[in-house]
Amino acid sequence: MRHLAAYLLLQIGGNASPSAADIKKVLGAVGIEADDERLEKLISELEGKDVNQLIAEGSAKLASVPSGGAVAASGGAAAGGASAAAAEDTKEEEKKEEKEESDDDMGFGLFD
Repeated sequence: MRHLAAYLLLQIGGNASPSAADIKKVLGAVGIEADDERLEKLISELEGKDVNQLIAEGSAKLASVPSGGAVAASGGAAAGGASAAAAEDTKEEEKKEEKEESDDDMGFGLFD
């Protein structure tokens, strides 16, 4: 990931075709040592390809992958909403009881 991030940073910075040395320089600036094997593989895979097009294709593929998380999240939100409403009702009852108890305990009002 760090090699790809450095590659993309160089592309955004105006270097249309970053070399391994360019990527090593970026990574070295933040104290990261580059893995030569992974770096060469990344450069060979991306050589001659438009990064923006690759990102768009990847996004389209991710959009078609069912995650199942949305169903669980909505079900959890509904259950969470019900328990939150019950907790609010309990808090309101406790507040009412606290006011009544505080007056009864003292036996007189503050400004009597």
